[in-house]
Amino acid sequence: MAIIVSQIKTDLNSANAENAIQKALSALGLFKSEVKTAKLYKTSVDARHGVCFVNSIYIELQKPEKEARLAEKFPNVRVFSNEKLSVNFGYEEQNGKICIAGFGPAGMFCALTLCEFGYKPIVFERGAAMSERISAVENYWQSGVLNEKTNVQFGEGGAGTFSDGKLTTRINDPLCARVLEKFVEFGAPEEILTKAKPHIGTDNLRNIVVNLREKIVELGGEVRFLSPIEDIEINCGKLRSVNVNGEEIPCGALVLAVGHSAHDTFEILLKNGVDLLPKAFSVGARIEHLQADIDAALYGKFAGHPALPPAEYTLSYRQNDRGVYTFCMCPGGFVVGSASSAGTIVTNGMSNFSRSGKNANSAVLVSVSTEDFGSSALAGVDFIKKLEQKAFTLGKSSNRAPAMLTREFLGNGTAFSLGKVTPTYLPGVEAANLRELFPEHIAGFLADGIRVFEKKIRGFSDSDSVLTGIESRTSSPVRIPRGENGCALSADGLYPCGEGAGYAGGIMSAAVDGIKIAVKIMERFRRN
Repeated sequence: MAIIVSQIKTDLNSANAENAIQKALSALGLFKSEVKTAKLYKTSVDARHGVCFVNSIYIELQKPEKEARLAEKFPNVRVFSNEKLSVNFGYEEQNGKICIAGFGPAGMFCALTLCEFGYKPIVFERGAAMSERISAVENYWQSGVLNEKTNVQFGEGGAGTFSDGKLTTRINDPLCARVLEKFVEFGAPEEILTKAKPHIGTDNLRNIVVNLREKIVELGGEVRFLSPIEDIEINCGKLRSVNVNGEEIPCGALVLAVGHSAHDTFEILLKNGVDLLPKAFSVGARIEHLQADIDAALYGKFAGHPALPPAEYTLSYRQNDRGVYTFCMCPGGFVVGSASSAGTIVTNGMSNFSRSGKNANSAVLVSVSTEDFGSSALAGVDFIKKLEQKAFTLGKSSNRAPAMLTREFLGNGTAFSLGKVTPTYLPGVEAANLRELFPEHIAGFLADGIRVFEKKIRGFSDSDSVLTGIESRTSSPVRIPRGENGCALSADGLYPCGEGAGYAGGIMSAAVDGIKIAVKIMERFRRN
């Protein structure tokens, strides 16, 4: 047992763990002699009224009974218990292999968890291993030549490999701590354990993913690359086998951790009678500002202080049933090409651990639903595809992304005279009118949201900022319904998991879902 003391503020010139710990002990009237352990638990920047750090402190007392009394007395104190993952193993025989489709966060942590408890799953990843994948992606960014088998969406580590490596999440699950600890075990900086908004950076994440995969193999698991799911066999409502690279593999459990971009896999599932539901998602563009301008807008006179990280923001606006919001903000980052199909344009944001790039970028998105794209199972998939193809056409079919100045987008203009913000998108941008990209009501609401965000961050809608389109792979356009046992309602033995199945939104929540599905499988099947 222990307690967490929150809302301990320190100024920029005393922003260290020891000062925060001492303030927490003083606030509770504790002497050091009463303390068994005290350490920084979480820290974040608060720039709402001036700029300071807000900390949470982990304290374990010599007399545990006093912890509960402090939690009752102080509103900013709560009892903390770090529970270990435990499993009640099942007794059902495995009728075939335990297989996992996809080696993104959900698939990785599902496989790792199974292996740690003595199971030996096979992972099928449709893309390439890390080194080959990096070569293919960098070639696309430099030459515009897309490899449809392995790219930003498909390959070892999933789409998150080429991102900021953000580990923020809105879920409040004890398993989040386990995910962070595992990332550190495989090479992530230890600071992610205490940052309220932790990130790894794409440069670190690549090595971490490889280390994690090597651990899975060491424990008896298997990871096969360039191995897409080509078909599945379902007989009398029960999964029987999976077909990969022409090989039919008897399969007692198949974890579907395929990611939000595996649109062809959704078609395979639908063909075989698996229920798919269309799901709301979002579309929009990437907006780029100078990072220095964002720092100045959010930190004011404190901008540039050595204790402060590059500033970041989260903005949202809602009217009636539709929202516009920022997503995956990358301080000091880059906008990168993320297509997975020829003849399309897709953007994403990426940054290294240092976040030292000149520009800040973020997706600015409008929510869309079945009212926008239709109610059939794959209507959202078709909607996305048409937008991405249209973006390709607006980019003059050159793999260059359509882009325009934000102020021109708001004013219905088309001038493209770059100022202090140089677009970072690779393979490059082409001047275009992004209002032609979206249906009119979506473009109009996107503009309304940007105007609202200007009131929250001065210069957001101008400052020579640039919009680059299209951002369309924010979440899965389908959900695969599953029951309490983790199985798809329409196919016993099929375990929908992570973002692609509609049960996560980001690295952390996908990893947590992967762990939970691993537990469901272990609670059912005995180890062979």
